[in-house]
Amino acid sequence: MGPRQEITGFEGCSLPSALEVMGERWSFLILRAAVNGIVHFEDFQAALGIARNILSNRLVKLVEHGILSREPVEEDKRKVAYRLTCKGRGLLPAMIALRQWGEKWGSGVPCTPILTDKRDQLPIRPIAILSADGRELELDDLCWVEIDGADGGRESGRGCGGDPAVGTADGRCGKATVV
Repeated sequence: MGPRQEITGFEGCSLPSALEVMGERWSFLILRAAVNGIVHFEDFQAALGIARNILSNRLVKLVEHGILSREPVEEDKRKVAYRLTCKGRGLLPAMIALRQWGEKWGSGVPCTPILTDKRDQLPIRPIAILSADGRELELDDLCWVEIDGADGGRESGRGCGGDPAVGTADGRCGKATVV
């Protein structure tokens, strides 16, 4: 085993903050339940078999971080509904990627029910990293590129041995977009 390679330039990486919000089992299971239409505390608890105090803690955290909204139910003001926000819906690809990874490397078999395209009822494709032109990329096809925010999002020339890549203000940095 060779010397450990130092990782530099990741001070602004958003992975630690994302893991702070979603980096534990119950948060993703609550997210999965919300994606499947569960909105009430009691229903989350029944579907997940989670202790009330843990569920309450996770729901508060998910609301604080803008993943779920907490809204009173008009028919019964004593009840609240927890609904996915746009930010919460943005976690769907990550949740599906984790499930697919677990099917491949954990259980080794597809879970049931399977996730399909609503229109034609065919299973969805595996989540992949795609280039800007739609090519599926593997790890060896990727590199990190420094983006200089002061020049409108153009790359600063560091990374990938000077390989030109463009980052944009809409978050599509470097060579790939995860879909």
